[in-house]
Amino acid sequence: MNKLSPDTTGESVRATVREGYTRIATATSTGCCGPGGSCCGTALQAPDKLAPELGYTIWELEALPEGANLGLSCGNPTALAALQPGEVVLDLGSGAGFDFFIASRKVGPPGRVIGVDMTAEMLANARNNIATYRERTGLDNVEFRLGEIEHLPVADNSVDVVISNCVINLSPDKPQVWREIARVLKPGGRVAVADLALLRPLPAAIVQSVQALVGCIAGAVLVSETERMACEAGLVDIRLNSRPDYVDGMSDWQDPLYREILAHLPPGTKPSDFITSLEITAQKPPV
Repeated sequence: MNKLSPDTTGESVRATVREGYTRIATATSTGCCGPGGSCCGTALQAPDKLAPELGYTIWELEALPEGANLGLSCGNPTALAALQPGEVVLDLGSGAGFDFFIASRKVGPPGRVIGVDMTAEMLANARNNIATYRERTGLDNVEFRLGEIEHLPVADNSVDVVISNCVINLSPDKPQVWREIARVLKPGGRVAVADLALLRPLPAAIVQSVQALVGCIAGAVLVSETERMACEAGLVDIRLNSRPDYVDGMSDWQDPLYREILAHLPPGTKPSDFITSLEITAQKPPV
């Protein structure tokens, strides 16, 4: 198994993640994270199967530019957010624009969607998709910004909704991400996140795997830690919904990452005994 170097500082983790997602962004027929690889537990060859499994509708998917759906989801944050026309939405780790473009249709012409991603190659792909998206929808309410989710290039109190799909677990400084979410939200604004979290600690061999880190597994934290970080950031009405059935589904697909994880689990256990897809909603207190 590929091991992380002893340097596990924040910048080292970011560099590892950036390298992995650069490979995804520049891949053609090689698959996610390299030959036969995966990210966030989903195989690149199965994005069309994944989206309906997570509750995305035909209406949401029909206007997506080709290549926007890379199969990197672990939930459906746009549905959790119950987006309304006219809202300003921020997508953390927007990637090629999957949830980003879906959010754009939901907020409509009076709304706006901002996508932030730290991988330049991923942003280039997303920006290339804007022209096709405009042709299909007639909407011109989107923009992408290069930046880290720990230091968002977004003004204080400026967005109605923050969404994110299988990204926060990749951050080496998750408390700072939650503080940034609280900072950019308007008073009364809300957050809707789908992420991978832990029901109990993973075996050390999995935690040390570079593939598992880029695949959103090794960086995940306990469900209770996620709730604590959101609370300490000042968010309220925090609601957590655990979906281990999603992880069981990924295991059933025989994804390469999950086959590797299975090899390092204690006998008689399965990935969903340790890992869950976690739906997180919360609110910034109103003034």
